[in-house]
Amino acid sequence: MLPAPDAILVAPLTSNTLHKWAAGASDTLALGLVTEAIGLRIPTVALPHWNDAQHAHPAVPRSVETLRKAGVTLLLGDNGFTPHKPRHGNLDAYPWQAAIDTLPT
Repeated sequence: MLPAPDAILVAPLTSNTLHKWAAGASDTLALGLVTEAIGLRIPTVALPHWNDAQHAHPAVPRSVETLRKAGVTLLLGDNGFTPHKPRHGNLDAYPWQAAIDTLPT
């Protein structure tokens, strides 16, 4: 058994995990924990990492909206992660600190 968390940080959140999580899938331990966190009302912050071609898929806004409505703080856009061109991601520019600063203290 794992100790009860004060909060959960999901990072880097892939587009695959975004859609599975929003659909309520729990086919891995990680997905099971974050899916359950919504029902347990554990503060959860998610910081995506995907490219702008993946971001252009019509399912992305629906999945983001689903998770946000469920109480997940999803850091996407000006104050979080901005999708990059395919094969041009810069891991050094990944905004870890934005996610850490968003966690409850």
